[in-house]
Amino acid sequence: MELKKDGQHSRAVSEGIKKKYRLRDYIEEIKRELKGINWTSREELKTYTQIVVSATFVFGMGVYLVDLSIQATLNLLTWFTHLIFG
Repeated sequence: MELKKDGQHSRAVSEGIKKKYRLRDYIEEIKRELKGINWTSREELKTYTQIVVSATFVFGMGVYLVDLSIQATLNLLTWFTHLIFG
């Protein structure tokens, strides 16, 4: 009976060690992958940010101008309707 307990204990210890090594290997692989990434430089990041902000502003102004033109058209139609029908 004691052999069985010792066997179970040693098996549990070896499984714990395997898990510890697996975790260590996993962390090492993550570090290796992070070193292999081609990170964007600070200048590229500034340039891309300026492009995104500018494009957002231009598209926003385009939507605003289209909205103003639709609003003006509807106001003109309302004015003609009141002019014609009283």
